[in-house]
Amino acid sequence: MTMIKKQVLFLHGFASSPKSTKAVYFAERLREHGVTLRCPDLNEPDFTTLTITRMLDRLRTELSRAGGPCAIMGSSLGGTVAILAAERFADRIDRLVLLAPAVMLAKPGHHLVAPERIEEWRQRGALPFFHYAAGEERSLSYAFYEDSLRYDAFGAAFQQPALVFQGLRDRSVDHRAVEAFASVRPNVTLSLLDDEHQLIDSLPRMWESIEPFLGLAE
Repeated sequence: MTMIKKQVLFLHGFASSPKSTKAVYFAERLREHGVTLRCPDLNEPDFTTLTITRMLDRLRTELSRAGGPCAIMGSSLGGTVAILAAERFADRIDRLVLLAPAVMLAKPGHHLVAPERIEEWRQRGALPFFHYAAGEERSLSYAFYEDSLRYDAFGAAFQQPALVFQGLRDRSVDHRAVEAFASVRPNVTLSLLDDEHQLIDSLPRMWESIEPFLGLAE
């Protein structure tokens, strides 16, 4: 397969950052092929006002700067955004790599907080969440949850080829939901891994598939 990518975008997960273990690992692997991995900080301008709409707007800007179709790698919530973007910006995205994508975000079976705390979130206006990149709790506005209800990654229609990696021991994203998501899409190749949500132990195994998928293997 010929080299097809000069630039790849990585979308980090919820309460993560461009310095996540996965982003750093894949940036190093891609650099070996002369490929730049761009990982926008989706927390900007601040975590409190984070919404999926804001993330999609940021990605639209990043895609415009790229000057041509890009490959998108998305982890967890970043995977959700990648799926939604593939449907909305189809001419700017030509393939996806999804790592434990939160396909059921804000739907039954996937909650950032327990269902009984949604009303508390609404009444208080914001709730604290542990932000792994910051190493401390940060407040997140209820607007995040309210905005997320506008989107349906599970039902999104996209035609680009996609590799999906999902851990069987993932406590944040149910592998059965990801299997159902992949099963009705012939353009999606799913790999189930004996791993947890972060998929850290599976990084070399995933790269074995990602490298040729991006046209980088000799």
